[in-house]
Amino acid sequence: MQQYSHEVAQMCQVARGVNHGAAPIPVEGRWVKVTEINQISGLTHGVGWCAPQQGAVKLTLNVKSGIIEEALIETLGCSGMTHSAAMAAEILPGKTILEALNTDLVCDAINVAMRELFLQIAYGRSQTAFSENGLLIGASLEDLGRGMRSQIGTMFGTKDKGPRYLELTEGYVNRLALDESDAIIGYEFISLGRMMEAIKNGETAQVALEKATGSYGRFAEAVRYIDPRKE
Repeated sequence: MQQYSHEVAQMCQVARGVNHGAAPIPVEGRWVKVTEINQISGLTHGVGWCAPQQGAVKLTLNVKSGIIEEALIETLGCSGMTHSAAMAAEILPGKTILEALNTDLVCDAINVAMRELFLQIAYGRSQTAFSENGLLIGASLEDLGRGMRSQIGTMFGTKDKGPRYLELTEGYVNRLALDESDAIIGYEFISLGRMMEAIKNGETAQVALEKATGSYGRFAEAVRYIDPRKE
């Protein structure tokens, strides 16, 4: 039984004239007045970071009827976070989004990402808000590159020595192509996902490396080539 203060207990009752209930949100192609967690579905992404901001995580969840059916955790910048992500991949599927919000996901960054996703999903801001029936379980893997590797970009630059491309979507940058003024005009890359797939399919490492190597830009027109990690 509710307990009331003396002041409230002495008040008379006044009717509430305005009470329209929950505002409808878009849920996989439908407009739903959500009052229960099990009315929420959607696939969406969110980014989280830890207090010292030494690492970040991208979290992708596919929620069906309030239950997390699929989770993709991609981490950056912190070695310990990779192990936390491994545990989160076991923890998240099967939980309701409310349970997941109140579960210790091992890493601060993953907890923050879960908070951001909860807000998106609860407010009808999911990526599939207007997609009828949403996406199949497993759809998050489409965000990954060849060989199911995350899309990674790693660049480094200094005032005196200039920029170094280390890794792009195409893969590991093996050589930079420079013109006569030492400006970057292209690069040679190794698609690590393609290379590993070839090796697993029986190719020798050398042949797999050659098949996975490509170039971008005016690579063939370079005056000279440098190893961005050594030169």
